[in-house]
Amino acid sequence: MPTDTNYAGDVFGGWIMAQVDIAGSIPAIRRARGRVVTVAVNSFVFKQPVFVGDVVSFYASIVKVGRTSITVDVVVYSQRGLRHGNEEICCMVTEAVLTYVAVDENRRPRVVPPE
Repeated sequence: MPTDTNYAGDVFGGWIMAQVDIAGSIPAIRRARGRVVTVAVNSFVFKQPVFVGDVVSFYASIVKVGRTSITVDVVVYSQRGLRHGNEEICCMVTEAVLTYVAVDENRRPRVVPPE
């Protein structure tokens, strides 16, 4: 949305960060079979800007499972060009690694169940 952009028409990095956290939490929740919390953003690299009108896709995969933690890699791609009738291009715009911890109903760490 336009409210998520700066004066130059680029999407705010904070908006992308929030979406990355959501995308990363989905495989973590599935693997933990329940609630998780974000405990670390291990790395976050913005490679290209995201513009209004881009179609943005988030791909998340688990890279490590610890006793209570799950580390997830999230890669973000942007498809652009179609809105203006140009040739469509797809480029990686962001790459991040986040760590989540499985928590119980009291929000205390719990063991990630075996697969």
